[in-house]
Amino acid sequence: MWGELLLTLLPFVVIIGIWIFIMRRMSSGGGGGPGGQIFNIGKSKAKLFDQKTDVKTSFKDVAGLEGAKEEVQEIVDFLKNPDKYTALGGKIPKGALLVGPPGTGKTLLARAVAGEAQVPFFSLSGSDFVEMFVGVGASRVRDLFKQAKEKSPSIIFIDEIDAIGRARGKNNMSGSNDERENTLNQLLTEMDGFGTNANVIVIAATNRADVLDKALMRAGRFDRQIYVDLPDVRERKEIFDVHLRPLKIDENLDMDFLAKQTPGFSGADIANVCNEAALIAARNEKKSVEKQDFLDAVDRIVGGLEKKNKIITPKEKEAIAYHEAGHATVSWMLEHAAPLVKVTIVPRGQSLGAAWYLPEERLIVKPNQMLDEMCAALGGRAAEKVMFDEISTGALSDLEKVTKQARAMVTIYGLNDKIGNLTYYDSSGQNDYGFSKPYSEKTAEMIDQEISKMIENQYQRAIDLLEKHKDKLTELANVLLEKEVIFKDNLQKIFGDRPFDKKEEIEQENIATS
Repeated sequence: MWGELLLTLLPFVVIIGIWIFIMRRMSSGGGGGPGGQIFNIGKSKAKLFDQKTDVKTSFKDVAGLEGAKEEVQEIVDFLKNPDKYTALGGKIPKGALLVGPPGTGKTLLARAVAGEAQVPFFSLSGSDFVEMFVGVGASRVRDLFKQAKEKSPSIIFIDEIDAIGRARGKNNMSGSNDERENTLNQLLTEMDGFGTNANVIVIAATNRADVLDKALMRAGRFDRQIYVDLPDVRERKEIFDVHLRPLKIDENLDMDFLAKQTPGFSGADIANVCNEAALIAARNEKKSVEKQDFLDAVDRIVGGLEKKNKIITPKEKEAIAYHEAGHATVSWMLEHAAPLVKVTIVPRGQSLGAAWYLPEERLIVKPNQMLDEMCAALGGRAAEKVMFDEISTGALSDLEKVTKQARAMVTIYGLNDKIGNLTYYDSSGQNDYGFSKPYSEKTAEMIDQEISKMIENQYQRAIDLLEKHKDKLTELANVLLEKEVIFKDNLQKIFGDRPFDKKEEIEQENIATS
């Protein structure tokens, strides 16, 4: 009887116990329990780094990014020695915006600032302000700046600021954006409004500067925009030096070679290459990470995982071999096409075959260079037409690439004689044309005709080149079918030296002599 009574009352006792526990936490304002969270919901979520915090990242760990590093180092110096800059009547900047593609080192720069600065450093993400409750975001902004002012001079770092800094008034059909806009309004007021403190500097990072509100971008709030670009070949070598420190690498490993093999890679990509190379070396039970491991890592990241067990019929394999040999042949014959590194017909990721090239890193591109690249991209489909007198779906990615390139030449860069020196590109990102276009229907037809004409001309040019060198194309495809992977040496053996390479060597020698 007593046992049954206890079992009946037990759920009520548990519920009452939990209720008493919650009420005690609420009355004491504890941060760990549900009650504490309710009372602290408007408090800032920023993580504080100061002299007591062990932050090991320094500017020595940030390779490349020389211009960005100088700007950020100066911001640290502003707070350490303000009199040096204000003695002449100047004002310390209120904010700096780090802008650049993903993986280029914006957050790493901020970590280095936290490590180098001898001032309190508040770090948080733009999404930390966002909450389902009305008014919480603005409250967190106020609390963040209140803490920063109490510990001034100090630095606030907001990562991915586009989460709260998007332009106001867009897509406001419902009230869903009101909370975000209130948060942004409060941030604008704190950064440059009545009673702002000059001893608090805000550093923010984003890869979407085009969507930020203009009021946030103006001078007096973010006085400086620091562009963190993809590293060039010299900077990539420095980044490799940093990421190779913890690895056991082969003594003969050439850093310059690795830097040249990774054009367009960001710092995060290079870190991934080094890690993948170490894993590949460990998988093969090597004592050190060698050159081939790095090449395999680049292939793995760019092309995807090898799928040697994928079932491909002999006829399909032959078509793939001629397609890839067509790319290699045309690129070898053209002056401005990127030089070949490797061709494979082993399936990787979504592709059945692939060709790796080493593109020249140009600051400006001329029309003949773009046309040569388009012709080389169409070499695969042209080879299918020349050898089998039929085409397949294998050229999808090539067609996508050349169509985008041709459209850019005509509508963006003004490199078409018929359309003329016009561009329909809007760098500000303010003009959202939607279904309408900034040109007439007649111009639209002309643009389509010019794009089609440009692509067809390069396709015919590729066919003519392959018809002329059909025997060498066949020889190269047979080598590819036999070995599955071929390199620049194989092409050199079949085609001989490229006359353009000799021309470039002579030009470089002349530059070095002068």
